[in-house]
Parts: sequence; C-alpha cells; structure tokens
Amino acid sequence: MRDSSPVPPRAARLSRRAALGLAAALPLAAASPASAATPVIGGERLARAGVQVRGAAGLPKRLTARSWLVADHESGEVLASYHAHTRLAPASTLKMLFADTVLKNFERTERHRVTDADLADIPAGSSMVGVKPGITYTVEQLWLGVFLRSGNDAVHVLSHMNGGVARTVAQMQAKAQDLQALDTHVVSPDGFDHKGQVSSAYDLTLFARHGLADADFRAYCHTKTANFPAGGKKTFQIQNTDRLLTGAWGVPTYDGLIGVKNGYTSNAGNTFTGAATRGGRTLLVTVMHPKSGGSGVYEEAAALLDWGFKQRAKAQSVGALVDPLSEGGASVAPTGKAATAAAGAPATAAGDGGSSSWGLVGGAGGAVALLAGGAYAWRRRRRVVGDEAPEGRQGRQDSQDGQDGQDGQDRHQG
Repeated sequence: MRDSSPVPPRAARLSRRAALGLAAALPLAAASPASAATPVIGGERLARAGVQVRGAAGLPKRLTARSWLVADHESGEVLASYHAHTRLAPASTLKMLFADTVLKNFERTERHRVTDADLADIPAGSSMVGVKPGITYTVEQLWLGVFLRSGNDAVHVLSHMNGGVARTVAQMQAKAQDLQALDTHVVSPDGFDHKGQVSSAYDLTLFARHGLADADFRAYCHTKTANFPAGGKKTFQIQNTDRLLTGAWGVPTYDGLIGVKNGYTSNAGNTFTGAATRGGRTLLVTVMHPKSGGSGVYEEAAALLDWGFKQRAKAQSVGALVDPLSEGGASVAPTGKAATAAAGAPATAAGDGGSSSWGLVGGAGGAVALLAGGAYAWRRRRRVVGDEAPEGRQGRQDSQDGQDGQDGQDRHQG
C-alpha cells in the first residue's frame, strides 16, 4: 500500500516555494486597478476572470467546469487556471482537509469499538461505507472507508475519536487558515451539503498537495480495493470511487495517477482533485462543477493533465501554491472584503456570505494555536519525502458518485 519512491524532501523545497509565494503575492504591473492594490493568495492573475495561461497553447477546447486549476506539485507553480478562487460547494473533496487535519492524530493500528453515539449525527442521505455499532475497527480500516467509499460514517467515527464533530470542524478551519486556504469555510467534516460550506479549486489543490506529503495519505488515496469488516470474521470488499484510478464505469485509468479525491452532491455537482506522475514530474489538477454529467469531471481532469504534461516545458507560471504558515510560508492573506473585491465577487454556494475570511480563530497565530491545542492525541508518523506515486436533491451524496446523480442508485449514498 505504501510508496517509497524518492523525491526531493519538502524541506529542500521551502526556499524556492517561499520565494514563489512571495513573488506571486506581489501586485503585477499589468494588473487591473481594482485588484492591484490587494494581494491575492497565489498571485493576482488567479483572481482574474477567464482562462489564465502563459507561454503555452492547446488547452482542451471543451472544458465546462465552473472552476479548474493545473499546478506543478514540486514547484507549486500554477500552469493554468480558470476562476481558481471562485468559492463553490466542495462535496467530498473536503475530506482531503479532514485527512490533513486528523490523520496524524491516531496510529493506524489503534482500535475503536463503534457506538451508537458515534453515528448519531450523520446527515440523512450521506455516503456510507457500512460502519456498524458494536464492531471494532482499526484506524486504518476507518481511513480506507473515508478515502475509498467517501464514507461519512467513517468520518464521523474518526471525528468523535478526535473529540467530537464541533472540535474537528474548528480544527479543520484552523488548518485551512494555516494552509492559507482562505476561500474555504467548513461547516461539517464530511463535505455534505450545508449552508455556507464552500471551498475553491485553489484551496482543494492546496489540501491535496499538503496531504500527499504524508505516507499514509498517499497510500490510502492510491488504494483501489480493500476488505472492510462486516462483523465477526466476515468482510466485504470496497472499491475506490475514483474512476481514473479504477477504470470503473468505462473510464480509462489514467497512467501514473496517484489519487486523490472525488466527490458528488446535489448542490456541488461533481468535483475532483487528482495527482499524477509522468517522466519524473507530478502534476495536480482540480475540476469543480462541470456541466457534463456522468464521467465528465474525470474526462476534463484527464484532458487538463494531458495538457500539463505536454506543455510543462512551455507553460509559464500564472501563480503559485503557497506554503503553510507553520512551514515557513509567507503570509499573503488579504482581508475577507478585500479578497472578495479582488476576486470580482466570486460565486458563492449554499448561502455563503461571500467572505474568504472565517471567524472561528482570528489570524494566523490563532490558527496555529488552535491546531496545537487540538492535537491532544497527536502522534507524528513518518512523512513521505518522495513525489512519485506508488465523490437532483439537496443534500445527497452517492458512493458510486450516484453515477454522478444520473442512475438513481441511492444505496450507500456516498
């Protein structure tokens, strides 16, 4: 399950990445007057409307997503984007932030006997892997349920182990602040449709990049199938819902794909963040809310990855994925009102008020403090130093992406 392929360690990349983040934060000479006065996370061009690309041609012609982004995992350079900071409902791609926040808090071999209380607050219509009260699970099995089947039941059990859903949500919001993912507002840990729960293509890519530095995160998101406890000595097989990884529903597997996370809800539509390695280079892609149903989100993601690998030598940076504040990243955060103005009042979802700021913890120092205080069960594990790689009606998730909401199969909605 683990990948041990070598890559330059994160520490060795900090100075270059920090420089990219600082440079990207500076107002550009060609910027419009409305945006030039206020730094934008990752660079001013990422707040502009329309496709942002420099030095390369041949972008896929039939992209229908409301927002997308392609970036280089190593350098953090954004190679092309479209409305990167537009805030939209994230669906289960938000589970990447959940993993970024909670994954290191428990050893994978730790065991937990599930109670009724662990499952009492799961929203109706949630995606489920099949966790049952009275059965003892390892932490590893629960995480497989999160990553493969997008199980909200597994998310809520881990959240209760972490001190409760409210505590976990607060820690996730603090983690987003530390990652400088200021388009994100967390309402629940599972990505379910809730009023005000939003993220962006830029933020989701930050979550994936940060998570892929962790050995367990990489292993879980790259796992295609696993056996899940059914009680006693019985198990049943679960399959990853990422079609580019498994080839399900007739989608060709993508050569070199690492993961990361797909999602679907009635409000969010289809969302997907992926990572793939070819020729020693790893690219990240996020696609949100394409018009095309079925497997469209995967087709558009694959097309963007193909473009990125083909044009990487020509494409010039239009922005950068910034470093976490806790890892030396320079703070380039504008205020909520300034961010909204600079981004041209990006679209909101589920009744969000439009601000990129959040109110649980004030400022970067508060974010780091909450993260530190919340890690009462913190146990650090080995982090990967490599870059090679080995989921209508409001409030509905589907474990097969609901055939992306088209085939009416609502079993284990996740």
